[in-house]
Amino acid sequence: MAYEYYNVDKDYKKITLLKRKCPRCNSFMADHYDRYACGKCGYTAFKTQEEKTKGKSKTKKAAKKK
Repeated sequence: MAYEYYNVDKDYKKITLLKRKCPRCNSFMADHYDRYACGKCGYTAFKTQEEKTKGKSKTKKAAKKK
């Protein structure tokens, strides 16, 4: 399940987070279409228009590959 939260490069030199972390409690946040939500403390951050369209293009590409 760690592959859902982190991305490790091929040389094992750089690890990047794939999910956003909550600024209040430092746990991972759920990624909804229009917002990020923390299930632990209830913090919600709304996405900008750019983030919304960025998410759409990923889902279209994934649908084409299937």
